[in-house]
Amino acid sequence: MNDSPLLCVRGLTKRFGGLVAVKDIGFDIKPGEILGLIGPNGSGKSTVMKLIMGIERPNAGSIKVDGIEMAGWLPHRIARAGVGIVFQHSRPLHRQTVLEHIKLALLPDSLVKLAADPHVNVRAREIAERVGLGKVMHRHPATLPFADLRRMEMAKAIARDPRVVLVDEPFAGLTAAESEAFSDLIRGFRAEGRAVLLVDHNVKSLAALADRVLAMYLGEYVAQGTAEEVMRNETVRRVYLGGKIEARERGAEVVNSKPCILEVENIGVLYGKARALDDVSMHVREGEFVSVVGLNGAGKTTLFNAISGLVPYQQGVIRYGSQDMKGMSGAAIARGGIVQCPETRELFGDMTVRENLDLGGYHLPDKKRAAQLEWLFELFPILESRQAQTARTLSGGEQQMLAIARALMMQPKLLILDEPTLGLAPVILEQLSKAMELMQQTTPITVLLGEQNVTFALPHADRVYVLEHARIVWEGTPSRFEKEMGQGFLEAVPAEAAQIAQAKA
Repeated sequence: MNDSPLLCVRGLTKRFGGLVAVKDIGFDIKPGEILGLIGPNGSGKSTVMKLIMGIERPNAGSIKVDGIEMAGWLPHRIARAGVGIVFQHSRPLHRQTVLEHIKLALLPDSLVKLAADPHVNVRAREIAERVGLGKVMHRHPATLPFADLRRMEMAKAIARDPRVVLVDEPFAGLTAAESEAFSDLIRGFRAEGRAVLLVDHNVKSLAALADRVLAMYLGEYVAQGTAEEVMRNETVRRVYLGGKIEARERGAEVVNSKPCILEVENIGVLYGKARALDDVSMHVREGEFVSVVGLNGAGKTTLFNAISGLVPYQQGVIRYGSQDMKGMSGAAIARGGIVQCPETRELFGDMTVRENLDLGGYHLPDKKRAAQLEWLFELFPILESRQAQTARTLSGGEQQMLAIARALMMQPKLLILDEPTLGLAPVILEQLSKAMELMQQTTPITVLLGEQNVTFALPHADRVYVLEHARIVWEGTPSRFEKEMGQGFLEAVPAEAAQIAQAKA
């Protein structure tokens, strides 16, 4: 392998107003090397990729390809210089066939000649076969499944013959088998001596491919090294998992004695042609606290939105008690007792804390509303002193408390909490944890929690589901999770890693 880096990034910085999205990021990628870029949502990964491709202009820093400075160049100049990107979302020309898309990518960047040479047609067919599109090369994009649209993006990148390849979220929306096929294509880039920057939420798939991994958080560098070294890094584990896993579960009699309040059977959800949930089944009993853990992009929010009637599901059944919820509106489901507190909070920023809470409890008689408010102020004392303050002026932690309190004002039978700890400081996590414990001890409310932070998700849970790549891959108690899944939640499977190491050798 050539020791000189093909892509050299130094001091890369990007500000959006007062927000520093990327701060002093640097790395090298040699020919025939894959660098994986990881980090939770909002870490700045996609911004780094856009800066390299010229889609965004950096405020500071250097981007060199084969020694040539390209920071601030327009995207078409960067593409001509040998940098290609495989976008997560395909935006095809709908009147052109797959083969025509590949041929367009093969044509010289010039309008001197509109007709393609015969060799272009031959090469386009070779590329179609290589990425698995040989049988559909004469079809139009609208007729293709999602995975084939992703293959077409890969084919277009291959056709441009870039020396540096940026691959954005290649495994999002794909099945496990499709992900393995894409992994083979990315390995092909490495075998051809290209430098590859790979960004994905699927840490296991990325770690199985990458020669080195760089972890980011809130725009800043955290760690760099082999996948194994980075996943052992204390800061990386805290960012992804939250810290040391502690399980404090209730007795089995609580878990097993109550009837099911919610049953999800073989649910499948498509966003366009992307598979967001694949044959997912789970159940929740009355009074249970069930945690669904998974990394960003695993499908937690889609699962909760399907239960809440916010997204349609193309297969399977969801029952609330004995009622099939197919076709029910989100409003009807909420009135029936399933209330979701979304990841995005959805507060009314220009309304006060009290006005937001009153909206949640508008259906209650005055006495019940007053009693519910009194209980919520015990649960979240800070909100009582902030009643007259507008929601947008609250801190992130206070906004999260308000979002949960507003959901509780509806007196739900089943409360769905989607990533309540996202972006919160440790002191706020402790306050939220105490509130969850108090709610668990003093109310019959059933809780379905979706979290990446397993140290928050496990202490209160009666049962845990692990959602990975749109599928449920594990179910059990928190203590079993600690023994069986704690190490493997982020890390690549050791046998798989060994096979990759052998192949590299």
